[in-house]
Amino acid sequence: MTHSTKQRLLDAGMAMLLQHGYNDLGIQAVLASTGVPKGSFYHHFRDKEDFALQVIDQYMHAVHEGLDACLGDDVRPPLERVRRFFEMTRQAYRAEGYLGCLLGGLGQELSGVSEVFRHKIEWCFSQIAERLAVCLEGARRAGELPPGVEPREMADRLVDCWEGAALRSRLRRDPAPLDAMLDFCFAGVAAARPANRPARRNDSRKERRSARIAGNM
Repeated sequence: MTHSTKQRLLDAGMAMLLQHGYNDLGIQAVLASTGVPKGSFYHHFRDKEDFALQVIDQYMHAVHEGLDACLGDDVRPPLERVRRFFEMTRQAYRAEGYLGCLLGGLGQELSGVSEVFRHKIEWCFSQIAERLAVCLEGARRAGELPPGVEPREMADRLVDCWEGAALRSRLRRDPAPLDAMLDFCFAGVAAARPANRPARRNDSRKERRSARIAGNM
């Protein structure tokens, strides 16, 4: 079958996994929503587990596109780039009705019953933190971070806090927990920065067009 057939299945699967989770995902419902016959589904995917794992891969591809767009924007200071990534993710959550992060939702649902999904999702979070840590290292060199802050540890904490805020945002159907998390974390960094080492600023207002993140974090 064509690539577009597989893509339609993955797109439908992502929407259904965000809305209903893994256990309530029915292959027949995916087929009905896409008009794809069962044989075509099994041409591309071994089973439901393989299908969900490939949906996660597609989700991560979108996340990496968002990271590339935000962290690669050298017009902005490094710390602002990191915050911008989370702000773009928040915008994606809003567009999707505050269904939250696909990784977080599946992790809560499946980590206790599936080692395959537990390892896969933890690896995905680690990849996101690793990308953030590289930019945070640039922030440290630019004097934007307090002495003693380890970029990878900070990246891990940001991801951890964001996932908790994403859950609260989903429960409340409200972005307030996400905004509060960002304000708390980044205001804390600013407050801890030595007064004689202000962050370097870039006064340019140039904006770059950034890729949309699907479901993001």
